[in-house]
Amino acid sequence: MEFSHLPVMLEECMEGLNVKDGGIYYDGTVGGGGHSYEILKRSSPSGRLIATDLDDDAIAAATERLKKFDGRFQIFKANYKDYQTAFDGAGIDKVDGVLLDFGVSSYQLDCEERGFSYMKPNSPLDMRMDASSPLTAEVILNEYGEKQIAQILKEYGEERFANVIAANLIKARAVKRLTTCGEFVEIIERSIPKKFQQNGPAARKSFQAVRIAVNGELDRLYECVVGLTRRLKKGGRIAILTFHSLEDRIVKRAFKEMELDCICDKSLPVCVCGKKKEIEIITKKPTVATVKEMAINSRSKCAKLRIAEKI
Repeated sequence: MEFSHLPVMLEECMEGLNVKDGGIYYDGTVGGGGHSYEILKRSSPSGRLIATDLDDDAIAAATERLKKFDGRFQIFKANYKDYQTAFDGAGIDKVDGVLLDFGVSSYQLDCEERGFSYMKPNSPLDMRMDASSPLTAEVILNEYGEKQIAQILKEYGEERFANVIAANLIKARAVKRLTTCGEFVEIIERSIPKKFQQNGPAARKSFQAVRIAVNGELDRLYECVVGLTRRLKKGGRIAILTFHSLEDRIVKRAFKEMELDCICDKSLPVCVCGKKKEIEIITKKPTVATVKEMAINSRSKCAKLRIAEKI
């Protein structure tokens, strides 16, 4: 199956990054290379790109897509949170722009072997971005305790029926080990009253939750956003695409706190905290996809783009 992924809000991301010739850019989630291609194109002829991804298929697809820019880009197999690995490997310290796209690609969702989609009943319970990782959805759903599973569904999926789903899951796996996405979907649908299954697929929240847990998507996210922002050159920009409220809240908090200048009690005659404003938030409210883009790419409907500039 060919790796395909429509880059969300491509023009908005490029304008937000203010890509320029000669700049050095970091794409922490290269995916199929859609955003990276445009960065290299707009930074021609001498711009440079450093990128990371955990998915071997994504790295192969991006490398092929970007081959016309050979010599100007390097892709490392690493989590974007381990950006230091890529920076060290590329011999760079500061960059002119950072792009993070937290969306799951169309390829990952549609590829039955990857087990990301609740619409693929025969798919294995996998959900790994990095196929070499030992932790899969099957391990979580069959080996984690009831309270731990319920917590994952509540915290990462904001699922109101988390306790019921977890209890029914424990009963089901006592009879037979769960191995397919269809089995998980059946348990979820049986656990949620029909009147609460009217606003989209009942399994969506639970699948999101388990996927986040498998890949540790929220772990160290705040620290990563702050760290990468501090690696920007003065005037450099960071653009982040989020696809659910949990990610967006973390990015929003990180930007807001980095924009603050002095957090001392106002009654104090002088500043004693030493806090200095580090960024200017460009998007006071997150940018969302146009109606036209949403009609073309349904996965852009829940996307939010936040941009900040290093001062």
